[in-house]
Formats: sequence, structure tokens, C-alpha cells
Amino acid sequence: MPIYEYLCPECNCKFELLRSISKVNEDASCPKCQHTAKRAFSHFASFSKDSSGESSPIAGTAGSCAGCTSSSCSSCNI
Repeated sequence: MPIYEYLCPECNCKFELLRSISKVNEDASCPKCQHTAKRAFSHFASFSKDSSGESSPIAGTAGSCAGCTSSSCSSCNI
């Protein structure tokens, strides 16, 4: 089962729920104030290990320029 993130518009509480995929579009009750909370966009991190065992972040390749790396964008400052 996936974990979904929710944000309560009433008290600004951000919380997670483990829910079945069939409930992906259902709102959730805020654990602090019990108001209806909408699902929030979830961010995630992805890392890779090189041959020496050192971890480094993996960046997307879509729309990047030649000066961009996984941790900085030296030419366009995005």
C-alpha cells in the first residue's frame, strides 16, 4: 500500500496515511483538527552508489542544460 501526504487547509497540518490505491482520490480527516484535508504533492529523493560505495543524488535528465549536475545548475541558476 502506498503512503499519501495530506495538507489540512484549516490548521496547516501536514500528515501521511497508508492507504490502498482505490482511495487515492479520497480526502482524509486531519488528525489535529478533524477538518477535511486534500492530498498534497509528494516530493521524494533518489540516490545512487558508485563503485566506492559513496552515495550521490540522481537528477532528472529532462530539460537540463550542459552545465547542470545532480546537485547544482551553474549556468542557468535554476
